[in-house]
Amino acid sequence: MVNITRFSPIDDAFDQLFRGFVLRPVAYNGTDSEDTVAKFRADIAEGEKAYTVRADLPGVKKEDIQISIDGDQVSISAEVRREKDVKDGERVLRSERYVGKFQRAFALGGDIDEATATAKYADGVLELTLPKKAAPAAKRITIQ
Repeated sequence: MVNITRFSPIDDAFDQLFRGFVLRPVAYNGTDSEDTVAKFRADIAEGEKAYTVRADLPGVKKEDIQISIDGDQVSISAEVRREKDVKDGERVLRSERYVGKFQRAFALGGDIDEATATAKYADGVLELTLPKKAAPAAKRITIQ
């Protein structure tokens, strides 16, 4: 079944312009609806022997990233905590705080070999190399 949605270029442009700016924060710890959870960008490529996932996670510490693999499902989650206080004596001049969680899950075309999967994180980019599991060879049965 196909879902049909109404498209209004003007309304959609205003929604995109003010999303997260005036109406609500970038990350919201309420319901997990698509509109309220901040997402990170990810590129997924399929090679002959492995999948490659590149995800942009700027400002995230390596220790705060969790990756889980279950069959052909890959889930990436991260938590960002930024706190910066500038003080002049006892008076706080500015206080900037941001806390948020990111989570994305992907279903890939085939099962992944969890034992040989690798992850690298540098300059705010997470790169996963997810080798494909070898497909079981077809077994031929002889008739007696």
